[in-house]
Amino acid sequence: MKLLTILFLALLGCILTNSRLSLSYAAMGLELWFQKMIPTLLPFMILSGIMVRLKLTDKFSLVLYPVIRPLYRVRKNVCYAMIMGFLCGFPMGARVVDDLYIRSMVTRREAEYLLAFCNNIGPVYFCSFVLPLLGRKLVLPYLFGMYGIPLLYGLVLRYTLYKDLPVPVKTPSGAELVACEDSRKVSGTDPASGEISRPPSAIENLLAQTDGSVRTSMQNILTLGGYMVLFNLLNLLPHIVLGRPLAVLAPLLEITGGLSMLGSAVPLYSLLALSFGGLSCIAQTYSSIGDSDLSIGNYIQHKMMLTALNALFYLGWFLLRPSSFLC
Repeated sequence: MKLLTILFLALLGCILTNSRLSLSYAAMGLELWFQKMIPTLLPFMILSGIMVRLKLTDKFSLVLYPVIRPLYRVRKNVCYAMIMGFLCGFPMGARVVDDLYIRSMVTRREAEYLLAFCNNIGPVYFCSFVLPLLGRKLVLPYLFGMYGIPLLYGLVLRYTLYKDLPVPVKTPSGAELVACEDSRKVSGTDPASGEISRPPSAIENLLAQTDGSVRTSMQNILTLGGYMVLFNLLNLLPHIVLGRPLAVLAPLLEITGGLSMLGSAVPLYSLLALSFGGLSCIAQTYSSIGDSDLSIGNYIQHKMMLTALNALFYLGWFLLRPSSFLC
């Protein structure tokens, strides 16, 4: 605690004595949040929140469920969280998992399993911002490194560490039952709801759930912006000490601002930093799951493992196809 106190006192002193420089770092965080995060994340946050509240997740995942179910042996709600986690990016994967968990739509073990591999950089962000910034021409190898490895990691975890997860079993009528060793009851009931004298109509329910989703999503996106400002501002300390920005450290603090500072200088390092996510993404994930009993420590361990596997993938690429490495 003494070290943290010294760190934050030093940061406060740097802000007061270098107001112009601190303003530029804070403005960079706000600009990236406004231009990159809000347009790409907020619509997904609102729509996903509505779907979870209306319990439409099993219907949404019907398209990919016939492919995912035999491989991962998971239920439809778990499948939905996998899809959203891979399509929407940080911290939507963690937010969806938390939403499903606190409503008892997935078990604690299922939530832990999902957090292990489903909270990643979004493909729209990766393809439209990262690859052009790094100057990469190939696409498929980088997509495999960013998304294929987590998918394979999740598959291995399903049959090893999480082999006790609930297994969906179809009845003759087509309904889905759960063979579950987890002691937590899985239901679609919201424990926070109370008795009401008159059931709301479909339109009233839709409007109420939309309002709740919009309010929650706005709070979450504002929190994300605060983290982006804070962790970009931490670049102020090495800048003042060294007399110049320490660009190599920046992606480990806040990934979007850090990549913008680093550019295409060291693409392999940037790709590995993307796999880990940086301290800002870890803080955002904790913010998403902080109200539940899910462990941020387990999440960090799995992130470190995925980063190591990504490094092995790029090493294998270099050894097997050095002529196309990082093209």
